[in-house]
Amino acid sequence: MSETIAAAAQPIVVFMFVLGGAAKLASVGSETEPGALGRLGPAVLVPERFRGPAMIFCGVAEFGLAIGLVFFDHPIPRWMTVAFFAVSTYVLWDLRRRRPDVGCGCFGEVSGRPVGLRSIGRTVVLTAMAIMIALHQTSGLPGLSWTFAAWFGGGIMLLLILSPEIEESWARLRYRAPCEQRPFPADRALSRLRSSTAWRTHYPMLRSEEPSDSWRELCWRFYAFDSVNGSDVVFAVYLSGRRPPVRAAIVGADGRQAPLQESIPVSA
Repeated sequence: MSETIAAAAQPIVVFMFVLGGAAKLASVGSETEPGALGRLGPAVLVPERFRGPAMIFCGVAEFGLAIGLVFFDHPIPRWMTVAFFAVSTYVLWDLRRRRPDVGCGCFGEVSGRPVGLRSIGRTVVLTAMAIMIALHQTSGLPGLSWTFAAWFGGGIMLLLILSPEIEESWARLRYRAPCEQRPFPADRALSRLRSSTAWRTHYPMLRSEEPSDSWRELCWRFYAFDSVNGSDVVFAVYLSGRRPPVRAAIVGADGRQAPLQESIPVSA
């Protein structure tokens, strides 16, 4: 059974490598806005002048791992795949904690949505698949069987469920415009804010239910509210997806941001 699972996982992992590598290289080649790569996971971790090369390196590395899994029956590429997805899981978790405003960049600019539990869960699943591949020799596809088809189809469905890029791709096909250029009514974003956990958590601090200021930056809509202690509570609503992330930050009278785990930097 475990050999069948590993055999079903290998083409899925190879396909994810090829798709992710091609998307990263395409994002670097089609960057139309200066600093656009700074909103994606692999690039935000390095200085600005190295962001393009870092994205290219990640894409080429994924192509290399895909080639190693397909053409070399050796433990080294298999365990390098395990290390790649394990490190990716840690990086995404750290990004979600420290930079919740950036996307994972797993599939280039399509992965611009802020890192969530679905993206992290996907890398966990891929890490488990990579471990199964590393523990079992999977040279070529086995004879097709119902068991193989079930595991193969189940793996694909699970990754589709854990991929927020599906929603973003559908939105792009539907609106034919990236999120940052897509119109989005401010009242609709405010309704999303008032139904969020961040709103319920900080609502007792607010002096009024109506924002004192509102502005948009790319895919985020910001709302500033006066609080009872003289500071400002700033909410940020992401403008894409059915369950968009909502972040909050408390800015004191001196303009300094209070330390919050689920906060993001806000504009002056």
